[in-house]
This record gives sequence, structure tokens and C-alpha cells, in this order.
Amino acid sequence: MRTAILTLAVACAILLPRLAHAQKYVGGDISLLTAYEQAGVSFRDRDGKSVGNLLTYLHSEAVGWNAQRVRLFVDPSKASDEDRRSGVCQDLEYVAALGKRIKEAGQRLMIDFHYSDTWADPGKQFKPQSWTSATPEELADTVFRYTKRSLEYLTSHGATPDFIQTGNEISFGMLWPEGKVDAYHDANWTTLASYLKSAVRACREVCPAAGIIIHTEQAKNITTTVNYYDRINASGIDYDIIGLSYYPFWHGDLDNLDHLLTQLATRFPSKKVQIVETAYYYQYQPTDGITDFSGVWPVSPDGQAAFTRSLIDVLNRHDNVNALYWWFPEENGKGNSVIGSWINRGLWNNNTGRANPALYELKRFLPVAQGIAPVQRKDSNREGKKRFTLNGQSLNSAPHGSIYICGGKKFAVR
Repeated sequence: MRTAILTLAVACAILLPRLAHAQKYVGGDISLLTAYEQAGVSFRDRDGKSVGNLLTYLHSEAVGWNAQRVRLFVDPSKASDEDRRSGVCQDLEYVAALGKRIKEAGQRLMIDFHYSDTWADPGKQFKPQSWTSATPEELADTVFRYTKRSLEYLTSHGATPDFIQTGNEISFGMLWPEGKVDAYHDANWTTLASYLKSAVRACREVCPAAGIIIHTEQAKNITTTVNYYDRINASGIDYDIIGLSYYPFWHGDLDNLDHLLTQLATRFPSKKVQIVETAYYYQYQPTDGITDFSGVWPVSPDGQAAFTRSLIDVLNRHDNVNALYWWFPEENGKGNSVIGSWINRGLWNNNTGRANPALYELKRFLPVAQGIAPVQRKDSNREGKKRFTLNGQSLNSAPHGSIYICGGKKFAVR
């Protein structure tokens, strides 16, 4: 018995650091879930059966997600009618309630600060209406106080974030015009740095364990992306993670992404990389302003799933990549009142209301060991199933006093 206990302890001591080092996250930006639920939308699995609580289902063995992303606007009531119809509704109260549910469902939470009343992206980084008269110096202080107040509220309401984006797709800065930058010119970088340093200081004070993400969307342009993070480092900005948006129809093929991830690992070896947004069309792909990859991945549910597999194959070749999030997975045509038009890149089919196959492909991003069940001490009948050591070596049988993996679960034999 002592030998069996010692073997188990040693095996666990070996396994646990390996799991901690290999921790990865997969999920989605699920910011409109509450709005869909309030509209009476129910979500169905691929067979047409209602899944009940969607967050619970996403964390189940069938799907395997372990993280969710939620955006936060300063005052979305000030957004235009058009923007509100496109999904701008996430104020602090909304985000706290959804964030608490995510945490209670056993998942990690990423908060995406937009620092705007409406969508912030490379083409627009509008100041919140209540901040428009502030000087750059006053804005830096406002960013600090707003970020700290928001995080204190989230934490006190059971929604402590595990990851925090200090700005959304800020390749060209934020809080324009004073904070507008580009990767090749010096103008306004001191101002942008003051905003980001203020945001990060608030994050470190309130949520010291959270990973801080600087999020850009120039994945198509490798040199631009590397130059941008060079400037971030040169500006003395404290952060942990490089966050990238990657949509192939905007950001190039997977070979280009592969090269970018290699460059980032070489240039910034201490930084993890997270794909904080991705998606692919399963129907009705537009023809303007995009690169058509339908010859590689057909615009169909199966084509969307094929893209997902191809993307994960590339990401899993890079040890510096530790998270993958699908953008707007919860889009569901059964809730037409929530957004004004279909986007057709979500993981539920707008026509049928059923889950698309891609939903079930995303867990392939996670290491097998990360999803194994708690140790089961009895070696029950598993005829016909392969057994593997914790190092991945095949076993003909499970010897006594060992821990092994079978069918994606961990077992101990004594």
C-alpha cells in the first residue's frame, strides 16, 4: 500500500507542474448571451435538443470550453440606435451579472474594456461622451479611476476577471484624437502610453492575479504588428499577453499567421499570445472588402468546422499561444430582435437554431491532459480502448500502482 501511495504521489507531482505549464483556454466572446436569453431564445445542440443553461453546456464534456470573454462599454445608452441594434448594450451592471454566472459555471473570465460608449476598433476609437472635454492629462487620470472603479464593482459582485484587455483592437491607439498612433511614427505614443499605464495600474491594484492583454488586429501585417509591440515595450507599458484578432478573410492565410506567431515568440519570448477574436462564415459570406477563402474552406457549416480544425492545427504548433476565443458564437437567428441583421459567423445556425459542427471542434485546442476527469481508483472494464502513460506512451495493460489515461480520463490502479 505504501508503494502504491508513493507511486501515486510521485506521478501527481510530475503531472501537476506539467499541467500548470500547459494551461490553455478556449471559449468565446459571449457578450450578447443575456440579451438573447431576455429575448426568449433557447439554444439547441447539433441534434436539435435544447441544451438548457448555455454556460453549463459550453463547459460540459461535449463542448469543453473553459473561458469566456465579455466586452464593457462606458455608457452604451449614449451609443447610436444603429450601434445598439448591432449589440452595444454591455454596461457595468450587465457585465457584472453575466461575469458572475461565467465564474459560477467554473470558467475563466476576460473583460474587454472598450473605453468608449460604443464599438472601438481600428476605424474608430471614440471617447465616451462624458470624457470629451478632458485634456490628455485629465484623461489618463479618468482612465485610471474608471478602470479601478469598474474592477472593484466586478470583484464585489462575484465577477473577478482572470484576464483584462486594456482597450479593444488598439492598433491605432485609443481615445482619439490625442491617443491616435501608428507603428511607424512617434506622434502621440507618449499620450497613448499614459492611458495604458493608467489602465494597467488600476488592474494591478484591484486584480493583481489577472493577465493584462494588449489587443491589436494587424495580424496580416507581420512587420507592423512586431513594430507595434516594440513600441509598447519601449514605452515601458506593463502587460502580460499579446492579444490578436484573426479573421482569415481580413487578416490573411494561415501560413501568414504561422509566421507571425513565430516572429512574436522570437521577439517577445516572455509574452503569451491569445487569439482573442476569430470566426468564419458558414453561410451568406459578403463579397466586398474581404478575401475569399471558400476554395479552401467552403462557406458552409462543414467548411466552418474545417477552418476551425486548420486554425487549431497551426496554433497548437506554437507554445506561446495559450488561448483561443470565437467572436459572437451565440448568434442565433431565433432571436432576431437582439441584433438588426444576421452576421452568419456564429456557432449556431441562424436558419435551424442548431449548433454548428465548429462548436465541437474548438476543444481540440486544449491538451488532452487538461480535460481528463478526476482520478478513478478502480480499473473498470475498458476493453478495446487504448491506454497511455502520463507521458503519452501506449500501454498493453495497466500495471498495478500506476496512473494512466484511457478514453480521455485518468485512472489509478493499485
